[in-house]
Amino acid sequence: MTDRSTLDLSSRDPDWWRQAVVYQIYPRSFADADGDGLGDLRGITRRLTHLAGLGVDALWLSPFYPSELADGGYDVADPRGVDPRLGTLDDFDALVAEAHRLGLKVIVDIVPNHSSHRHAWFQEALYAGPGSAARDRYVFRDGRGEHGELPPTDWQSVFGGSAWKRVPDGQWYLHLFAPEQPDLNWENQEVRADYRTTLRFWSDRGVDGFRIDVAHALVKDLSEPLRDLGRPELSREAALTALPPGTHPFYDRDDVHEIYRDWRKILDAYRPPRMAVAEAWVPGARRALYARPDELGQAFNFEYLEAGWDAEELRHVITDSLATARAAGASATWVLSNHDVIRHASRLMLPPDTDLNAWLLSGGRAPAVDEAAGQRRARAATLLMLALPGSAYVYQGEELGLPEVADLPTEVLQDPIWEQTGHVRKGRDGCRVPLPWTTAGPSYGFGPGGAWLPQPPGFAAYAVEAQDGVEGSTLELYRTALRLRRKLLDGEELTWAADAPEGVLRFDRCEGWRCVANLSGAAVDLPAGEVLLSSAPLEDGRVGPDTTVWLGR
Repeated sequence: MTDRSTLDLSSRDPDWWRQAVVYQIYPRSFADADGDGLGDLRGITRRLTHLAGLGVDALWLSPFYPSELADGGYDVADPRGVDPRLGTLDDFDALVAEAHRLGLKVIVDIVPNHSSHRHAWFQEALYAGPGSAARDRYVFRDGRGEHGELPPTDWQSVFGGSAWKRVPDGQWYLHLFAPEQPDLNWENQEVRADYRTTLRFWSDRGVDGFRIDVAHALVKDLSEPLRDLGRPELSREAALTALPPGTHPFYDRDDVHEIYRDWRKILDAYRPPRMAVAEAWVPGARRALYARPDELGQAFNFEYLEAGWDAEELRHVITDSLATARAAGASATWVLSNHDVIRHASRLMLPPDTDLNAWLLSGGRAPAVDEAAGQRRARAATLLMLALPGSAYVYQGEELGLPEVADLPTEVLQDPIWEQTGHVRKGRDGCRVPLPWTTAGPSYGFGPGGAWLPQPPGFAAYAVEAQDGVEGSTLELYRTALRLRRKLLDGEELTWAADAPEGVLRFDRCEGWRCVANLSGAAVDLPAGEVLLSSAPLEDGRVGPDTTVWLGR
């Protein structure tokens, strides 16, 4: 078990999150206590010693609220409840108490852009009809065309197709994601008040922070007439740069920051203040606005996640990310995998021009990925990320080196993207396959029965049981790295080495800690210093390709 004494001291620091390591749990895929094949809160509580032993500072729970799972739990029917399949509020309280006993902070997901269509408010809106106060909590509009048969605008859903759905009385409602996820109207004061209540509800139950889903999309330009984008691709977040900053009709509008300044007052009223991190898929300079101290305080850095395995590109992204965070008064964030992207043990091995959806549709065979090479590169990427100043977010299973399960049969897919795009985009199920804890059993220790998504036979070799205490395993690498990182942390700066060979990232963090990451295809000389940790064995005293080394001086 990792020594938690240092963490216990830091846990009283209101700025504990600035250089924390946060472990993301996708509750339905972490651990199943009752044997129904779906992960649950009691399963998580039973496995919290794994996180304490790993050495992380906090756990982030993806949604566990009542949901029909139209979007993996991000269609929330009650933001202040627990899905009965996952447990009860008492189970949640027990989880928080056990986490705190082990020295772990708890962060929960908040999904403020939309609700489930099963939310009591939306059901009331359907019954109340056009022009009602109930409908004003959402974005309802009359359609275009002679009989209102056309959507109000050309806006497209992130999951494919129109972002509008017609209801029986002829009006249309906005859903930037699945039709089961109607967008809330943040011009409505009742909506704003309800989310203040939600923040206080979970904070009062001991939650230490919040991850804000789709933080950049809450505020829309709803002035009449609603304006078309003109080009369907402009509905995608990647096209934000094609419009002047803050002018997109539903992404990253300047007015959204008023909401987060209001929230910060609530979060700062607690002792210690509750932290928050924005999921905002916007360019770096705009992302910094969400991370300001009087707003959420931190924002995910997706440029780093999307960067290729290229030293020059990563150096540029790291430098810009640190500067952006510094300008906002925040700390940088780093992430390699999450519940929405292909696991990095597979993704980092794909050629830069790979069509990721086409690769998934091929079952991961075009091109094929060498799992052993993927493991080596993922381990190197991990040590590089953990050496950077700021917070690192680790997705469940990456400490085991899990690859993407790209060959899931189409008949088992759960992600709404598959159906909504007419079987064109395969979706995100491959990174959500339940974790393997043991080398045998109907679900490799995930639960006493099967699992809601099938696990491949190869998962046995990645199981916690297979790696626990095994020198050189990925699990032990994470444990050692996190233990060392806690001892080495000092300040939030890094200094690049001017004489690093081509294809090599080399920097000093603070006195006594240096990181060397070889992303080139050839071994390079190791600078002077004591080797503290290496992601792969050295090659005659040199750093081999796809290897990161931490050095003491």
